[in-house]
Amino acid sequence: MSELTSDNVLEETEEQELHEGVHNFSSERDWIRPDNPVTLERLEWFKDQKLALMMHWGPYSQLGVVESWALSDEDQDWSREGIDWEKDGEAFKQQYFDLNKTFNPIRFQPDVWADLAEEGGFKYLIFTTKHHDGYCMWDTKTTNYRITDEQTPFHTHKYADICRHVFDAFRAKGLSIAAYFSKADWHTPYYWAPDMERSLTNTRRGPTYDPQEHPELWNKFVAFTHEQITELLTQYGRIDVLWLDAGWVKPLRSGQDIRLGEIVEKAREQQPWLLSADRTVGGPYENYVTPEQTIPTEAMNIPWESCITMGTSFSFRYEDKYKPTRQIVKILLEVVAKGGNLALNVAPQPDGRLPEGAIQRMKELGAWLKVNGEAIYGTRICAPYYTGSQAFTQKGDYVYCANHYPSADTVVSETVFIPYEGLLESIELLGMEGKLNWTQDNEGISVQLPEAAVKGPAPIAHVFRMLRKIKE
Repeated sequence: MSELTSDNVLEETEEQELHEGVHNFSSERDWIRPDNPVTLERLEWFKDQKLALMMHWGPYSQLGVVESWALSDEDQDWSREGIDWEKDGEAFKQQYFDLNKTFNPIRFQPDVWADLAEEGGFKYLIFTTKHHDGYCMWDTKTTNYRITDEQTPFHTHKYADICRHVFDAFRAKGLSIAAYFSKADWHTPYYWAPDMERSLTNTRRGPTYDPQEHPELWNKFVAFTHEQITELLTQYGRIDVLWLDAGWVKPLRSGQDIRLGEIVEKAREQQPWLLSADRTVGGPYENYVTPEQTIPTEAMNIPWESCITMGTSFSFRYEDKYKPTRQIVKILLEVVAKGGNLALNVAPQPDGRLPEGAIQRMKELGAWLKVNGEAIYGTRICAPYYTGSQAFTQKGDYVYCANHYPSADTVVSETVFIPYEGLLESIELLGMEGKLNWTQDNEGISVQLPEAAVKGPAPIAHVFRMLRKIKE
């Protein structure tokens, strides 16, 4: 068997990390429990939150195509769908990088975003400070490729430092902040360096050079990355999570060691509550696991968060098709029943507004949570977890069962069977007063719905609050 070259190792590593831009996720058995008691406490806080608003936004929103990935020739087969006006790849890449010159979201209203997030029942924000394309949505001093540079027409606007105004607006509404940051940077010459052995005319996800063969260049990239992260974690108020993307940037096998531990531990001197989500990398700085566009098949007893799009893409798409609210609630129920948080991605328009379809679903989700959020927030897993139509959670003396209906046309039965074997004192229906009639046998519980709950179109779900019986 021939030895793998550095290039072979990098290609294998990048391919294993993700497929068509979607990351694999670390396994439960490989998760490392932090030894820092503050971090452990913050992970319990994290598990209480359950619902995050994720937002991918940048100059790429003007094109209505996937963020960043079309710059990678390695990923062109799937990422350049709909890019049919420019056959020459190099011309397209330059046009993409030049989008900063036309990005002018003058209808950006951070306070409106925050109001909608609060109304929608979201508890924290995950915002893209920088994607793989290297464009910075804050007033960084490390590069001119930023929202506040004079080449970007928005730089004169009162909200030009987008990250600052987004973070401040969401904090004012009581939401916590997770700063999404790509460890890769396809704009800086410290990562995609010109005239290196991996030509820029055949770009890949990784650097255009072997970091082990060019340590001087790699060290410049590390210093550049540390400075950017330091700006975000010291000049932009309280940050609860450093959410790190580009899982192929890691020490093992690929040799891309950005010395993450140094910067996280230094940041924790000022912000001891900081969690680190170093996606797919494992180790002490992947404090929680992040499945993408998927939900684990089984419940997991570690902190985790599924990032799932409301529409078809993380980035803004013209005339995108948004998931119905009924489906979004079903996704939330499955995620929470299996022990995770849902990061629901909503992509802003290039003008700075949120799409009307997304706003409608956020409001409808919030209305559902206003009645049923007791069974979501602050809960923990409870057998039998998730059955496909029923989701179980627990909190204090209560067990909750959400019985989901696939459509408004579903016939609602007067009797609902719940496969729960624990002893109970009483059962109630969230949103309605009074206790319900029920019987129990060795297989589970049969609950009688009140007449008012059976009439009319099927609700998204009936959520039962079941008081456990205290053994004498």
